[in-house]
Parts: sequence; C-alpha cells; structure tokens
Amino acid sequence: MQKNPLIHAILKEIKLTQEEILVFDRFWTEKIIEKGAYLLRNGDVCRSDNYVISGLLKAFYINAENGNEEILYFAIDDWWATDIDSFSKQKPSLYNIQAVEQTSVLQISYHSFHQLLREIPALERYFRIILEGYLGTLQKRLVDNQVYDAESRYYRFLETYPTIASKVPQYLIASYLGVSAEFISRIRKKNKLS
Repeated sequence: MQKNPLIHAILKEIKLTQEEILVFDRFWTEKIIEKGAYLLRNGDVCRSDNYVISGLLKAFYINAENGNEEILYFAIDDWWATDIDSFSKQKPSLYNIQAVEQTSVLQISYHSFHQLLREIPALERYFRIILEGYLGTLQKRLVDNQVYDAESRYYRFLETYPTIASKVPQYLIASYLGVSAEFISRIRKKNKLS
C-alpha cells in the first residue's frame, strides 16, 4: 500500500509502473494549513497545485458592491483546491482559498508539475480526467442556478454533497448558494415542523 493518498486516487483512473510511482512521490510535499490561514490570496499568483488529504478549504472572493464573501467552491478530502487559471498562466488570482478547519494538502509547484508531466506522460490523461470532472461540476452548477429556485438548490446541494453539508457551517452553504443564512434557517425550521 502506498503512503501517498493521491497515488490511490490516480491508480483508480490510470496505470502507473512502480518506477513511475517512485518518481511521482519525489515531486510532492505535504503542507498543513491551520484553520483560518490562507492557501491563496486574491492578487497573488497560485504557485502550487493542491490536493486535499484531509480537512476543508473554501474558495471565495469579496463582492465589491456589498463587501460579502461569495463562496465559489469547497474542497474536502480527495479534492483539489487550486485557482486553475492563475496556476496555469502564472497570473494573479481573482479569489482566495482559506482553511475552514486544519487542512493537510499535497502540493506541487508550477515548474515541478510540468517536469512531472514530462517524466510521466500518462499523468496527462489523469489530469485531463480531473479537469473534465471539474468542468462538468461547473456546468451543473450554472444550470442549477438558472433552472432551480433557492430551496431546490439547497436540497440538491445536500443530496450532491452530503459530506460537505455535514462539515460546513450553514452561513457558508448560504453564501455558496447565493442566499441568506436566514433563508437556510427557515428551510431547516420548516422541515423540522413537517
């Protein structure tokens, strides 16, 4: 059994030789992000791709009109937390990534990432699969926001992401859904009365 949990995730999608696994492990470093600390700040360049081993991160930006925190996504165990545009183009990020609880991530720098892909070309396929999944999730979220009312979006979130829903404070779920925390409270209260 490999010690690197990312290897387990990769081997579910593609085959690597034992030699490739050893090469792979050389490129990654583990980092602990304390609760409240930032993995990335708006305006900074995203210098690493980040795989979540354990914990919980939120990606958000501050709405310039009202000063509210707008949640873009959450990242839990076995998820990625990276500003893909900032990382791939090495340009300033438009948003923040912050630990909601103590979080352990595996990191790879921009240059190391490209070196890794040169040394293990099979990983191109794995990262394409990851990006396809990410894009599918974004498309689903766009459709949900256009088609469903706020209450339906809340129930769909609970159904789709039960682990996140159990770990994340309600006010953050409200921000992710674009509703008020009071709205979520009313829905939950209504369900208790039913």
